[in-house]
Amino acid sequence: MTKSQKSIISYYNDFLDWLDIEKGLSSKSQENYSRFINKFFDWLKENKLEKLKPYQLKPEHIFKYKTFLSRQNIPQKNRPLKRSSQDYYLIALRSLLGFFVDKSIESLPPDKIKLLKSRKERKINFLSLDQVEKLMEMPDVSTITGLRNRAILETLFSTGLRVSELVSLDRDQIKIDKNIDDLEIVIIGKGGYPRTVFLSKRAISWLKKYLESRDDKEKALFINYKGGKPKSRLTSRSIERIIKKYVIEAGLPVITTPHTLRHSFATDLLMKGVDLRIVQEFLGHKNIATTQIYTHVTRPKLKEIHEKFHGMKNES
Repeated sequence: MTKSQKSIISYYNDFLDWLDIEKGLSSKSQENYSRFINKFFDWLKENKLEKLKPYQLKPEHIFKYKTFLSRQNIPQKNRPLKRSSQDYYLIALRSLLGFFVDKSIESLPPDKIKLLKSRKERKINFLSLDQVEKLMEMPDVSTITGLRNRAILETLFSTGLRVSELVSLDRDQIKIDKNIDDLEIVIIGKGGYPRTVFLSKRAISWLKKYLESRDDKEKALFINYKGGKPKSRLTSRSIERIIKKYVIEAGLPVITTPHTLRHSFATDLLMKGVDLRIVQEFLGHKNIATTQIYTHVTRPKLKEIHEKFHGMKNES
């Protein structure tokens, strides 16, 4: 780690470039992060800390900034920011510290910023298996782009990958032998943590067909075909557009996104009785509390399974 002599504020443009190139965030997400992180920069300026360097940032600064956020009023509404809204600003700041870690710039570790979290249960959008199957059948697999898109859908549902993790995959990570039935690959997930994900026999089959149709030398697993020619790695935004197109064609809920397939992957496992901590490993959640957002969705179904298959029968 190096002690940068540049101020935190001076990294603004580099941070946004990192969100775009390294994290693959959509333009809208980048715009939101820009707005959220500028709130922190404004706070630094108001407190005469505009020259503060990354290594000089201390927990007491974070505490004072959190206090500042908690006392912010929403214009025209005369009420404070919701806890969940305050978290957005803290998430942006945590991402900035993640950027410093990624660039080997000495600073406060990202995990020193604890989120407030809303006490309300987060709503999870997921598809049933029938809906997933309907979505899978949408691509026209007689074309190279259709094959690619089917492989994308199958890979997302088989692995539970985040879309940013999916677009980061390279061809040489997918080593498919002639008679292979399963495949596991190591990916670097959120926060730079490695984890193993598993590809089903079905996902492998579609990946094999897709890769066999390629005669280019591009490194990326999933690439663009602009003008019918292979060109560059697909972005997260491109994946979002692809899935949105098929969602509309399949008549599925319009709120369905790539992340919905990740939710569907996790929900399917829990519905089948897989232990929550195993699902946590599959998803790459650092904290089990993050995985617990799925339990209120699966609880009624698990209760039904328990009542049906467990315990003594009532005697007449």
